[in-house]
Amino acid sequence: MKRSQSLHEAADPNFRPLVVIELVKDAKEETKEWLVKRIMDKKKDGGAQLLIKPLQENEVDQGNIYLVGASKLRLLLGAEAVGLVKEYHDGSMRTFTFSNRKDFKDFSDDHANFLTMAECQYIIKHELENLRAKDEKFIPGSQQSRLYPGKSILRRLSTSGILVQTFPLHDTENLKRLGHTWYGKVKLGYQPLDDIRCYFGETIALYFAFLEYFTFALIPMAIIGIPYYLFAWEDYDKYVVFASFNLLWSTAILEVWKRVCAGMAYRWGTLMMKREFEEPRPAFHGVLGTNPVTGREEPVYSSLKRQLRIYLVSVPFVCLCLYLSLYVMMIYFDLELWAVDFHEKHQSELSNLMLFVPSIIYAIVIEIMNRLYRYAAEFLTSWENHRLESSYQNHLILKVLVFNFLNCFASLFYIAFVLHDMKLLRQSLATLLITSQILNQFVEALLPFWLQKRHNKKLKRTMKCLKVDGELSLVEQVRLEKEMGTYLGTFDDYLELFLQFGYVSLFSCVYPLAAIFAVLNNVTEFYSDALKMCQVFKRPFAEPTASVGVWQLAFETMSVISVVTNCALIGMSPQVNSLFPDSKTDLILIVVAIEHALLAMKFIMAFVIPDYPYEIRMKLARMEFESLEALKQKQLDLREDW
Repeated sequence: MKRSQSLHEAADPNFRPLVVIELVKDAKEETKEWLVKRIMDKKKDGGAQLLIKPLQENEVDQGNIYLVGASKLRLLLGAEAVGLVKEYHDGSMRTFTFSNRKDFKDFSDDHANFLTMAECQYIIKHELENLRAKDEKFIPGSQQSRLYPGKSILRRLSTSGILVQTFPLHDTENLKRLGHTWYGKVKLGYQPLDDIRCYFGETIALYFAFLEYFTFALIPMAIIGIPYYLFAWEDYDKYVVFASFNLLWSTAILEVWKRVCAGMAYRWGTLMMKREFEEPRPAFHGVLGTNPVTGREEPVYSSLKRQLRIYLVSVPFVCLCLYLSLYVMMIYFDLELWAVDFHEKHQSELSNLMLFVPSIIYAIVIEIMNRLYRYAAEFLTSWENHRLESSYQNHLILKVLVFNFLNCFASLFYIAFVLHDMKLLRQSLATLLITSQILNQFVEALLPFWLQKRHNKKLKRTMKCLKVDGELSLVEQVRLEKEMGTYLGTFDDYLELFLQFGYVSLFSCVYPLAAIFAVLNNVTEFYSDALKMCQVFKRPFAEPTASVGVWQLAFETMSVISVVTNCALIGMSPQVNSLFPDSKTDLILIVVAIEHALLAMKFIMAFVIPDYPYEIRMKLARMEFESLEALKQKQLDLREDW
């Protein structure tokens, strides 16, 4: 789809709009003028030294939307400031420096295509977020919005309600090409991860890489599960073989993933990126004080108050939610008993179908409770007033994982280890897994896509821009994109995979088809998530990352729990119990011993398999050696000059 005004030529051919800033409609003119001036001011004067222009919808109305770009020289200097890592002429990955720019691969005098559009937008975001107040006491035109030296201007504008949103623009031509190779046609093959990384950044690309890797890793489980399901439900030997393979599989795939992830992170230049000093969250509040590390003024909040909020309010609330989840679970079992009684009385096709109704209802209730709890967890975690975004995310993930684990798996543990009903366990696992997958596909992809398409049609009619050739001007593109939903990150996507991993690794030995349904779901997930990223949501800012973060630990914890679960299921099988007819104590001791041996084997595998491949370890060691040699040479030069 072409536009009547190119993204790269917004009135000025030298101005390339990359980021959109939207202010409230009633923003004061002096506020707008002050913000534009601060963004355009030189770095030495405390500005961002970026290019900014209003989105002119007509010659009279300047509007409240601004386009932000930067000169090619400014972007290169920004690349050095944020510590981007690019490929050197010798094939190694090195931190970009402007002085050595010509030594980097693919660098040309016109600077074309050296930095991806996602990297350029990340640089602009970094510069805007680090635009800080100097001697202003308040935002011009909004005296209630206080400022102090060192305060992030955009964060204050956001918390004051003046800044509506900041988002990067789509490149419609590149997006069209990416969509064609990514989800435009159904094919069996790998995803274009490098293209995804260039357009959306490393965080999004790593999620799709993990989704792809996890799907391929499920295939052996699916292949082995088919004959086991068809021919060997109660065959002790094959039962043990499948469970043992499950244990080794769950460990091996996570260790191998670390190596795969390290390879991609090195190729993309994020493995060596230095971590930036983390600034306070925009929502963080407190009494104005001085940061002992930076020396800048910023809000200070007592850690004791935060701990009191966590342990006296958040923890009891989470425990209450866990109790409610268990209470709902017991209602589900009452419904199961009713369905069984109904089937025994009527013995019909309808009564046979009714056996699945309680599990389906319970699966829907679980999804509703998970989503409601998510909102409560976000509110509580925000109320705890964490200073750093990483601390906020860790506490939020912990709350959500604990509840989701109990809410999704408590009934399965109860059926397996209290009721000892393997038939009901297989039925419940199948129903919960399939129902949750269908609901997630509908709620996360199909419904938002349909709503967005419907909204876009209404907006186009309102704007009267339905042209015969389908062209969109820059103004129309911005109007469309600013109304699109905001992508909230990969949290929900990783959570879905985490729960899926739990269904497969914890109880798949009693329902081997779980891996097959997981593979089928993930194949459709490739296309639905790709469609969601390209068509439903605004383009997210690229975020450099070298791993899946805390989710690696979450998956590893699940794999440890799966060892205990599978050993217990093996110990409960009739075949194993028949070997110890007189003494259950011996059986328990042997099962515990096997479980400890498998855990020891698991941790030995994790220790023996290096996180980084040999080639990358050698490249990193060589870079460290060259850095030390350069530092020594610099010290020698200084001594000679002295």
